[in-house]
Amino acid sequence: MRPPLRWLLLLLAVGLPLVLGWPGPVGVPLDLAQEATEASTEAEADRLYQEGRNLYNSSDFRGALRAFEQALTLYRQVGNANRESNTLTFLGLANRRLSNYPQALDHYKESLTISQRLGDRADEANTLNNIGIVNQLLGDYPEALDYYEQSLAIKRELGDRASEAKILNNIGDVNRLLGDYPEALDYYEQSLAIKRELGDRAGEANTLNNIGIVNKSLGDYPEALNNYEQSLAIKRELGDRAGEANALNNIGVMNKSLGDYPEALDYYEQSLAITRELGDRASEARILDNIGILFELQEDIVLAIVFLKQAINTYETIRQSNQALEQSLQESYTATIEGTYRRLADLLLQQDRILEAQRVLDLLRVQELDTYLRGVRGNADTQVGVALRPDEQAIADRYTANQAKLIALGRERAELAKIAPDQRTPQQQARIAELRQLEQAVLLTFQSFFEQADIVTLVNRLRNTLGAANIEMPELNGLRDNLQRLDQNAVVLYPLVLDDRLELVLVTPGQAPIRRTVPVTRVELNRAIGELRYALESPDRDAATPAQQLYDWLIRPIEADLQQAQAKTIIYSPDLRLRYVPLAALHDGDGWLIERYAVNNITAASLADLNHIPSRGNLSVLAAAFTEGRYEFQVGNRTVAYNGLIHAGPEVEALSSLIPGTVSRLNQAFTPSLIFEMDDYRIIHLATHAAFNPGSLEDSYILFGNGEKATLADVKGWSFPNVDLVVLSACETAVGDVLRAEETPAAGTPAGTINGEEILGFGYLMQLAGADAAIGSLWKVDDGGTQVLMSAFYDALREDGLATAAALQQAQLDLIRLDSTPLGESSNRGGFELAQDLGLDPNNLAHPHYWAPFILIGNGL
Repeated sequence: MRPPLRWLLLLLAVGLPLVLGWPGPVGVPLDLAQEATEASTEAEADRLYQEGRNLYNSSDFRGALRAFEQALTLYRQVGNANRESNTLTFLGLANRRLSNYPQALDHYKESLTISQRLGDRADEANTLNNIGIVNQLLGDYPEALDYYEQSLAIKRELGDRASEAKILNNIGDVNRLLGDYPEALDYYEQSLAIKRELGDRAGEANTLNNIGIVNKSLGDYPEALNNYEQSLAIKRELGDRAGEANALNNIGVMNKSLGDYPEALDYYEQSLAITRELGDRASEARILDNIGILFELQEDIVLAIVFLKQAINTYETIRQSNQALEQSLQESYTATIEGTYRRLADLLLQQDRILEAQRVLDLLRVQELDTYLRGVRGNADTQVGVALRPDEQAIADRYTANQAKLIALGRERAELAKIAPDQRTPQQQARIAELRQLEQAVLLTFQSFFEQADIVTLVNRLRNTLGAANIEMPELNGLRDNLQRLDQNAVVLYPLVLDDRLELVLVTPGQAPIRRTVPVTRVELNRAIGELRYALESPDRDAATPAQQLYDWLIRPIEADLQQAQAKTIIYSPDLRLRYVPLAALHDGDGWLIERYAVNNITAASLADLNHIPSRGNLSVLAAAFTEGRYEFQVGNRTVAYNGLIHAGPEVEALSSLIPGTVSRLNQAFTPSLIFEMDDYRIIHLATHAAFNPGSLEDSYILFGNGEKATLADVKGWSFPNVDLVVLSACETAVGDVLRAEETPAAGTPAGTINGEEILGFGYLMQLAGADAAIGSLWKVDDGGTQVLMSAFYDALREDGLATAAALQQAQLDLIRLDSTPLGESSNRGGFELAQDLGLDPNNLAHPHYWAPFILIGNGL
């Protein structure tokens, strides 16, 4: 709203003289001057509010947040409570779209308080519904139900039937997610009745789709199929091409469940044509995956691989172009996306196509990072995806060409369908009928596509190509070439955890990738991981026995291959829960793995520059520590408290004596402003508490000495391209109990989602900021023990000029061998000594509890 003219004139009379230092006109009442100032402020607030809405509507949610936050400040200044409430609602919506759920809840609850104070019942009901949606997204279903039911009661009181139908649908969704299908069905049917009463055809189609999902879950496939077909008819009637594609896909899924594979393929192909027409790459990938699964069920592995490769390459294209997946897709299909990579790797390994499988495993790591961090962009390497063999490409090209005909017909029919039936000319109506006949003819041709002689020839040729005769594709040989150039006797180990077995893929410099299959189930492997992690968390427990079990599964099958490659360093890309136990702590019955091999973890080879050799010598270090005081703060629903690390000060002092010129920042001098100093140093050493927890990025953090913290979401904005190494000497991952118990942790994260993605995320973010590598610990260690290991590590870097991976190995060996060194005497290397005032028994330091938690992620070669 534009301010009245008299206010603008007053601004010229009052505001301009003040700016120029004039005394202003005599006789202007103070209240009018104040009124003019408030009008100007409100006008600016309105402008920012509208700017925020425009940015929100164009999906620039971060830009919208900035505009709304400025508008909120101004509305509060002028006391406009209505607009303050509206702005808070949009702040909640924008944060929700960015998956910043805690912030969204805070804004919604502030808005709710204002609505209740003003007696605005409609706004109160809308906000209660919004709070319910966020709680649903957070997985707090009982809380979501409570808010939905409060909102529903008000909407019924106001007689708002349209909103009542939407909230009934939301309550149905929550009951479905809780597995209470009869209750969900009841709410969906109530919603459906109202939508039909109001003539809301689009809403009717959506609710029919939801009812279909419930009937499918109840095992009533014929009824589910009927629901989906009704939804499809309405979507076509409305010309809703995206909705039509979704309904066609759902009907395909139902036919697959009923065992009618040809019919399922028919519907998938129609759905795929529409998604390609619309440029909906995420849905296209999902349908390609469904087609791949369909061929796998029919034991046609060759064609399954062709379609799964296309699905993965579509996902990689999405990441490369930085197109964010729709939020609903992220929430509903994340497991499916990662499942596509695992499924393809599994099928390729079954075919002994190891080179291609290794490539898929690497891309899987990138996908897991993207799932956790939201927005990990690919690079020139990942953009290639996984290459199709020439015969596979020929099949894909022919299939796409046939689809182009279906796309053209469907596009024309959809445009005509947008014209209301009673407004169509006879010619238009006749053309619609003709187009439907033509589409049917193309679909019949599609049904025989895979039976055509030339396609059969291509498929048979692929079936007869042995895995050992892998085509040498340059884009898949990059990792092996990197290892040869490194000339460090390094190998890369990729484990792939499957439900019924463990697959090991070993890449060495001088030969084709090696595959070894281990007959251990995922449940058995997870149990062994939990037992080893439990043993490692206390120096009083026997770690060697559980460590031998994992050694037998992970290393013994490739022992001969490691010896033949004369391996000295294992570059390790762990899968799922294997990320919670260090490879260095595996035991062969005679000694620890670290006694024979250095270990360098990587997030993904395609994201690591293994050709780059980090600089050595001329070390410059910025060291910071939290040594005194106590801080408490909220992490999710929990309150956490941390005391200063009493040995962190001596740790920094020891570092300063080992590396002259080390710059230190302790306690109140250790603040977030340190981030802007980091790029002036090669090594950043942070002796402070840090926690990497499953779940939201906001649940993982680094604590500064002044009590402030940076979450992993904050770390995404850090930049220090000149840093070689970041060391966090007192971090931990809080999953030990969950790994053992296989149950839901207190924080509310399902055990099935405990997969180490937060460890991947930490390592990747340090590299994204510019560091070559990072060192962190997997569990909390007595900080006296940490001081010993860190002193040994920096001594190895300085005295021996070792690379980071080799220096960490040497430090770990020093602790293992301390039991043979008299207390207080120097070890057999350099200037490393065990101080007598740490209160530690050197015999205990040989336990992997002290030396094994520290893992190196990135390029430490």
